[in-house]
Amino acid sequence: MAAQMDPDAVAKAFVEHYYSTFDNTRVGLGGLYQEASMLTFEGQKIQGVQSIVAKLTSLPFQQCKHNISTVDCQPSGPASGMLVFVSGNLQLAGEEHALKFSQMFHLMPTPQGSFYVFNDIFRLNYA
Repeated sequence: MAAQMDPDAVAKAFVEHYYSTFDNTRVGLGGLYQEASMLTFEGQKIQGVQSIVAKLTSLPFQQCKHNISTVDCQPSGPASGMLVFVSGNLQLAGEEHALKFSQMFHLMPTPQGSFYVFNDIFRLNYA
């Protein structure tokens, strides 16, 4: 039986992988979601891998860089899920000022011992 994972280490590794993939090959994010997964992006609810990837790849910018400020996590429920809350800055190519954002992930374990994104909520934070 595998040793108990450190939630903070799992959250940090997930966040690094997610935003690196988003910034470089957004279509690769599909492997992190399943058909029951839901994304709420600026209030718009999207469900299922294909719909989520379609939304993320159709955003009105091609190049961006996420700079993470904080990552907080908590264990979630009897199924060994995790809540991960991220805040940071989103720098779009050709834009002088970065946008502030917050994102919450509800990660659920897979039978293979990794995690997938069950819920994902993204918001830009306007001053």
